[in-house]
Amino acid sequence: MAGCSLNWTPADTPQLALFHYNESVTETILQTKLYMPRGRPDLVSRPRLIERLDQGLQPGHKLTLVSASAGSGKTTLISEWVAACRRPVAWLSLDEGDGDIARFFTYLIAALQTLDPALGQSVAVMLQSPQPLQPETILTPLLNQISAFDKEFILVLDDYHLVDSQTADEALAFLIDHLPPQMHLAVTTREDPNIPLARYRVRRQMTEIRAADLRFTSAEAAGFLNQIMGLGLTADEITALETRTEGWIAGLQMAALSMQRRADTADFIQGFAGSHRFVLDYLIEEVLRQQPDHVRSFLLQTAILDRLSGPLCDVLTGRADSNEMLAFLERGNLFVIPLDDERRWYRYHHLFASVIYTYALAEQPAQIPALHRRASAWFEENGLRAEAIHHALAGQDMARAADLIELAWPKMDRSFQSNTWLRWAQALPPDLQRDRPVLIVAYAWAALNRGDLQTAESRLEDAEQLLDSTAVTGDQGQGSPVGFIVVDEAQFQALPASIASARAYIAQARGDVPGTVRYARRALDLLPENDYVRRGPAAALLGLAYWGLGELDAAYEALAEAMDGFRMAGAISFAISGTYGLADIRIAQGRLREAATIYERSLRVATAEDGVVHRGTAELYLGLGMLQRERGDSQASSQNVQRALELGEKAALDNWPYRVRVARARLAEDQGDLQRALDLLNEAQGFYFPTPVPNLRPTEALKTQIWLKQGRLAEASAWVRDQALSAAGDLNYLHEFDHLTLARVLIARHKVERTEGALDQALELLDRLLQAAEAGGRRGSMIEILIVQALAHQARGDIPAALLPLERALTLAEPEGYVRIFVDEGSPMAGLLQEAAGHTAAAGYIRGLLVAFEGETAEKEAAHSLAEPLSERELDVLRLLATELSGPEIAANLMVSLSTVRTHTRNIYSKLEVNNRRSAVRRAEELGLL
Repeated sequence: MAGCSLNWTPADTPQLALFHYNESVTETILQTKLYMPRGRPDLVSRPRLIERLDQGLQPGHKLTLVSASAGSGKTTLISEWVAACRRPVAWLSLDEGDGDIARFFTYLIAALQTLDPALGQSVAVMLQSPQPLQPETILTPLLNQISAFDKEFILVLDDYHLVDSQTADEALAFLIDHLPPQMHLAVTTREDPNIPLARYRVRRQMTEIRAADLRFTSAEAAGFLNQIMGLGLTADEITALETRTEGWIAGLQMAALSMQRRADTADFIQGFAGSHRFVLDYLIEEVLRQQPDHVRSFLLQTAILDRLSGPLCDVLTGRADSNEMLAFLERGNLFVIPLDDERRWYRYHHLFASVIYTYALAEQPAQIPALHRRASAWFEENGLRAEAIHHALAGQDMARAADLIELAWPKMDRSFQSNTWLRWAQALPPDLQRDRPVLIVAYAWAALNRGDLQTAESRLEDAEQLLDSTAVTGDQGQGSPVGFIVVDEAQFQALPASIASARAYIAQARGDVPGTVRYARRALDLLPENDYVRRGPAAALLGLAYWGLGELDAAYEALAEAMDGFRMAGAISFAISGTYGLADIRIAQGRLREAATIYERSLRVATAEDGVVHRGTAELYLGLGMLQRERGDSQASSQNVQRALELGEKAALDNWPYRVRVARARLAEDQGDLQRALDLLNEAQGFYFPTPVPNLRPTEALKTQIWLKQGRLAEASAWVRDQALSAAGDLNYLHEFDHLTLARVLIARHKVERTEGALDQALELLDRLLQAAEAGGRRGSMIEILIVQALAHQARGDIPAALLPLERALTLAEPEGYVRIFVDEGSPMAGLLQEAAGHTAAAGYIRGLLVAFEGETAEKEAAHSLAEPLSERELDVLRLLATELSGPEIAANLMVSLSTVRTHTRNIYSKLEVNNRRSAVRRAEELGLL
């Protein structure tokens, strides 16, 4: 046997861990989906299949696929196998609702956390993103964390066919392709998933169990029918029954149940024939008819339920002993499966549930809607609003469903579950939605959250027309509407502001800055001063609009108001989420010291509570570290960037994968590893998604500036053409960095190709950019523009002309301690600074900059002075080796596998000629690599 043994005991079962990354999400996790069905002492053992499954655990085998029709014993077989296996098991029973990819990943992580509560914690926060989820974005960091898990284990996805989602299929394929060696995946399904099974077969990475394999052999059928069911059938009768059912386990079980109460078993078997469909209908009817009336009634009344509990069944049936009834059904093998160890929750066998529900529809159709309504009321009373909505819809109680859906919106919106909410709303009849303004506006916001601006705008128009055309009187209470339905009065009163905020969002998404300002101001005027949470988005959108216009003081004031409001409301994560925006505005204004103070103040707030790590904290450390880098404080910068990497995604906002790669690209560029910088920027592009936040330094422009350093002028010129940029074109703050990059391309054309007029165009463009930056009070922009002006004059050979803008840049930069902005320009800037040293009052500042140049050169030389230089990725690993992080923690921070870290570590030892971590760090310090 390959890794499994029959001496496993229940004590080896991992304890169930709660999935707790978000309080609102915790409430939606149905823990019974994470329980492995318990084995039964009266099941037929399948040693031939267990042995095949064990062989599938050999190295290189990634997937066990059990694919067969309903009632074939797929779940039973896998349950028996993993129960006898010494490996820990994470179990996930899937259902139709898991087609929502956010829900799918939520439960997948919850299942993994039954092995270790830490698994997936840093990934789970990504599921709150309002942007469409990409499987690779979620699975890459998750797989890196799994790679660090120190035990071999099995993940079971049971009933995968119920998911029915292309995105889930893509996620499954990616998971299998990148499966860590200590993990094995087992999937049960009624139909093959849309993944490259042929490839897995050719590569011998998959073990398959099909319907033909699952069919009972004659010996297994005999053991089941006679030993377990006690029927005493002859060999011929067993063969006949086995032949007629083709070893189909569910058919045999239902036939056995039917025959337990018959004296004429031979006649029954003789007449037992037909297709599976006929057999199924016949047997289920026979089983149901054989039950006492009270049992049969219980089955039909509870057939509507996906999960059964005693109190819930009492409500549906009017009984007071449903717990005892469920236990009786379980003991009687009547297709009842316990879902937890306490026997509080059960479910019917899926096939059995489908058939008894169909039978109930035929026998008592008038009762079905009423049963659904009772279930809905019970779920609502017990705080399970999602299930309450499901049964209200199923019971065609659309008015009640609409009420529940409307009430559910605020919480689901705040917990980023708007896609699920939208599916519920779409199930409501249009006529029922037409008179509910709160529901209509919530629908608009749900559409916005998925990027559907057209639908959102249409729904907002519907709401506005409804509100405009309907009178409001005091007949139903002060401010209550007449002519339409409102369930949540608080949401109704906030509708005008909510509509205005949504309009501002749409305007900002479409680049309509004046429209954004107009609607955001309207929302703020409509909302009370103390309604901090609702005012926050409107104030933030207003600030973002001003920022895009280059009106930085107004932008800062509006963003600060939004963040202060969140802070007063106690929404700390929201309060710190805008910090980097506030800091970036001050950096654009050339106020580095104040930007550092902003980060430090937010860090004090974010770390005030012991043990609590708020979302956005990683960005604070990263932003502060990169700011300290600009000011030449390499030690503080390294410490804060390292802290940011240690915290990672679990303490970051949704765009962390993008931001951290851009920052690391900057650091790679500092080390002179330009190709690594380009690779990181390309990775960053894959994680980028548009937000209302102005994208002032697009990755394509950043890549173009690196191409220029590499001498790749053709690629840089191609970018200019693709962007349709012109030196004489209109300027605006949103494209300031693009135009500054264009000026650099023109300078390079003059130096490399001697393009006629290129330098004049660059200088004219730079002069216009400088005037615009001066008018906007953007001293940070002015410093960079003046530096490029100096380089342009230097390229012409006019050193006196070059020193004029350089001296002005130095005057602006010295009070704030700028360093990297000069050092990044390399030897041409070093030469100019040496020229300027004797002609300016900033001689002391220049000497400090020249020292920084020397340190930069020494660091790069040290990195390449070895017989075989360290790569940028190896330098990344080396820096982390100098910390207290473990190997798995280093892998998680770098978002690579543990084996990759080990490979880099071996290479580092070899190049540094050492044999352990401590010696590697000491040698690196001697070489100035740290």
